[in-house]
Amino acid sequence: MSSPDRPPAPDLVSGEGVALQLPRAGIGSRLVATLIDVVIQVIALVVLILVTAVLAGGSDTAAAAALIITEAVLVIAGYPILTEWLNHGRTVGKAALGLRVVRDDGGPISFRQALVRGLSSLVLEKPGIAFPITTSIGLLTALFSSRSKRLGDLMAGTFVIYERGGPQRSIAPQYFAVPYQLQPWAMALDLTRLDDHLALAVRQFVMRAHQMTPAAQHALGDSLRAQLQAVIAPPPPPGTPTPLVLTTVLAERRRRADLSAGAPPMSRPPVAPPPAPRPPADGPGFAPPA
Repeated sequence: MSSPDRPPAPDLVSGEGVALQLPRAGIGSRLVATLIDVVIQVIALVVLILVTAVLAGGSDTAAAAALIITEAVLVIAGYPILTEWLNHGRTVGKAALGLRVVRDDGGPISFRQALVRGLSSLVLEKPGIAFPITTSIGLLTALFSSRSKRLGDLMAGTFVIYERGGPQRSIAPQYFAVPYQLQPWAMALDLTRLDDHLALAVRQFVMRAHQMTPAAQHALGDSLRAQLQAVIAPPPPPGTPTPLVLTTVLAERRRRADLSAGAPPMSRPPVAPPPAPRPPADGPGFAPPA
């Protein structure tokens, strides 16, 4: 088991084939953030109780008690749900410690994920229906999970990162080359409308296409090519095979990503023979990069 203070960072691969290491938050910093949030919740709850007592007076103690219970549930569960959703994965305590809740793929959480985390926290962990047993289970899962996931994280598909450390970029061992005849087209490409989601889909297809049947290769390859050509300009030279279109776009996008990240400048995309096709027995196909 790794140390809670200096845990290893999970790797996520972007559409450019760049591994992003998001340093996960340690148990200590998460506990401090939780204490800050608890103090805020206690203060808010005390204020609400005092206001309720003043407004209710002694007229209807049962109604006042029911209202106080409702307020307690809203403060304990509603505070983390709303703050994490509206503040992009950060409660006040997490923001103070430089922490943020993200999805398992590194993206921002949705309201559904904030809701699952908040309700699971109320019912299972903080305080939980069987305190301190459920609270202890949540702590143990965070200690032994590779991403310090508590029960709510496991249910919501999230984890907590230390965002002040910043994502560390490293090169994933997946390289694509631009054939010499496509170099002018690659240099002229407008890739501003090509988003990470589509680029990652293309990369994953190219890496795995050799495992598919020829029919699946061509159907998915042509579909991705059509999606690419809808967002890039100019179109590829007439007669360019789909594998070369896909890998050339990936290579050029990677080159530009390296430039924006401060990598040593490269005026032209890497030129080398394209990955040799590995045709199956019944027709042409794709092969992953060498």
